[in-house]
Amino acid sequence: MPTTMKESNKSRTEENKEAVVTLIEGDGIGPEIIQQTIRILNEAKSGLQFEKVDAGSSVYLSGILSGIAENAWDTIRKYPTILKGPITTPRGKGYKSLNVTIRKTLGLYANVRPAKTYDPFIATNHPNTDIVIIRENEEDTYAGIEHRQTREVTQCLKLITVPGTEKIVRYAFEFARSNGRKKITCMVKDNIMKITDGLFANIFQTVAKEYPEIEAESMIIDIGAALLANRPQKFDVILAPNLYGDILSDIAAEVTGSVGMCGSANIGDFVSMFEAVHGSAPDIAGKNIANPTAVIKATVMMLTHLGKTEKAKLIRNAVLKTIEDGFRTADVFQNQKNTTLVGTKEYTDAIIDRLGKNPDVLSASELVKPKSFTLSLPTQNEKKELVGVDIFLDIPNDRDPNVLGKNIEVITENFLHLKMITNRGVKVYPKGQKETFLTDHFRCRFISPNGGKIQHKDITAVLTLLESKGYDFIKTENLYEFDGVPGYSLGQGE
Repeated sequence: MPTTMKESNKSRTEENKEAVVTLIEGDGIGPEIIQQTIRILNEAKSGLQFEKVDAGSSVYLSGILSGIAENAWDTIRKYPTILKGPITTPRGKGYKSLNVTIRKTLGLYANVRPAKTYDPFIATNHPNTDIVIIRENEEDTYAGIEHRQTREVTQCLKLITVPGTEKIVRYAFEFARSNGRKKITCMVKDNIMKITDGLFANIFQTVAKEYPEIEAESMIIDIGAALLANRPQKFDVILAPNLYGDILSDIAAEVTGSVGMCGSANIGDFVSMFEAVHGSAPDIAGKNIANPTAVIKATVMMLTHLGKTEKAKLIRNAVLKTIEDGFRTADVFQNQKNTTLVGTKEYTDAIIDRLGKNPDVLSASELVKPKSFTLSLPTQNEKKELVGVDIFLDIPNDRDPNVLGKNIEVITENFLHLKMITNRGVKVYPKGQKETFLTDHFRCRFISPNGGKIQHKDITAVLTLLESKGYDFIKTENLYEFDGVPGYSLGQGE
């Protein structure tokens, strides 16, 4: 479709518009690769200015456990596009990942990580690979809700929600449609996690029906990751929940060249953040050997997001021309013919020298910003009924499960029926197997003696009785049915 005069004028306005970007330089190699990237942006006359905020290791160590200064949030609200270097999260002492904090606090629900080969210029076993990983960015195990429940057992909660999943699924399909992508592969483990990953997979299949021109396939994550490592050319767009998407994007980066070559966009409704895929690499900081390509490519994505597509193309083409001309940092240098090993600054100099030049062989499509969408899956008005409870007990692991089960039955028989006891998900009462390895973490499943619904007062009565007999209950999970369908995983024999 030809560009109208009105559209053309708007495009030129966006190109020439001054924009202020919030800058987080990061830790380790962050400051040096960020500063080299800013050199390129200035030489390209990108029209960007930067408002630096304090975040990262020094902020953590000053006593701010979030890793970001309080006044930084006001800056981000004022300038809601962020360019970020990699951050070092101090180990231990309760420090939470700043990356996760920023993504969740600012609602950056979509993580977009392109991975493309540069063959024949950068050696790869998988030529002609061009993948985009779209990762859900706020939920799953990255909710960061963990507990130590007994001396031997810890837990991490995996949270998958209907609106959060619909949001990332629709984003993936709109991205594919806007960028001419033909297929989306959803990778989950719904054969094991039937409720959580099952929900993600079901919403994917439901929304896919609204995009008939895009092929939609589901794949179990283990075989999907294996195929990505061995035959990445078979994939186009890969959609995954948070944890799987993080792992898959690093695999994709490695099979296409190096994590040092891959940029990343974190997209929200109000704020967006652009960064390298890789970490802060403190072991090479300050040595002028880091590869700035990833953060440069993230900046190209940022320019496109800001409507500065011509500036994005200018820098992208200069990077591709630099690669064609044989300039390599240490992470991708393989002593090939007509290649030169250079440092961070010298590599940046080569890119700046090639601004305005086009590559002869390599090409890369700009990533078009997808159209906005609304969530439209109806809220389910299912009948929710309380039918049981799982009560978790801290019990020494040398306790005989048969004796434990019979004792608990006697204590609770006037209120709820003890249906089963499991240990790490394996049934140990009734009729457990003597070979089963036990920890000190027992789940007791109670239901109504007559079947059907129970009441909250039944649960509190059972807890009171268990406490009076010296049992240490550490957690409860209510068991609900929704329109008669269990909203909980079944145990063996149920």
